[in-house]
Amino acid sequence: MSVRIRVDNCSIERTLDIVGEKWTFLVLREAFSGVRRFADMQAVTGAPRQVLSARLNRLVDEGLLRKVPYRDPGQRQRDEYRLTQKGRDLYPILVALMHWGDKYVADDDGPPVLLTHRDCGAALEQHFRCADGHEVEGPREVTALPGSGAKLKSA
Repeated sequence: MSVRIRVDNCSIERTLDIVGEKWTFLVLREAFSGVRRFADMQAVTGAPRQVLSARLNRLVDEGLLRKVPYRDPGQRQRDEYRLTQKGRDLYPILVALMHWGDKYVADDDGPPVLLTHRDCGAALEQHFRCADGHEVEGPREVTALPGSGAKLKSA
C-alpha cells in the first residue's frame, strides 16, 4: 500500500501554473510543429491577438520559448519564438494528451493526426519504464515516496 503524500510544493500544481491553460497548450502544439511567427501562430490557433501575445510572453518569461529577431525585406524587425530545451521537454506531455484524446474524444473517423518516427515511419508509442527497464502499466504499479524536496503538509 502506498503512502499518500501531500506537499506544499507540488510539482504538478507548479507546472499547471505555467502551462495549464488551453491557449498555452495550443501555442506549444504549434511550436512543436515548427510554427515560429506570431501571425502564423495566430492563424493556426485562432487565438485572440492579446491572448496570444500574453501566452507567448509568459512562455518566454518561463524559459520555454526564446525570442529570435528576424526581418523580412522592407519590413520592421520582429521576433520568432523558438522552443528551448525546457520547452522541448514538454513534448511527451503533449503527446500523452493527444493519445488520450485520440482514444477517448476523437471523432468516429479516428484521430486527426498520426505521429510517426521520421526514420522508419512506425507509429509513435509512449511507455513508462522504471530505471531497471521494467514496463509499468499504470498507477497501481507505482509507489509514491517523499522526495528530497518534499515539504509535507501537517495533518
